[in-house]
Amino acid sequence: ADGTFYTGITNDMDKRLAAHNAGTAAKYTRSRAPVALVFVESCVDRSCASRREMEIKRLPRAAKLELVAHGRTP
Repeated sequence: ADGTFYTGITNDMDKRLAAHNAGTAAKYTRSRAPVALVFVESCVDRSCASRREMEIKRLPRAAKLELVAHGRTP
């Protein structure tokens, strides 16, 4: 846990979080364990989720902090 944010999509949140903490998910999180879930957002389908993932990844850190704190971006 180094204070960075990882953004991804999944259809099984518990399994994905466990995989990240076990070091078997995204390469980015392997050296940053343990990871903690700080924000969740649901989408109607994978296409919507992928678009939203890219939107969040493009946000500056301050906007991500706002999203985590208040569930919205400035």
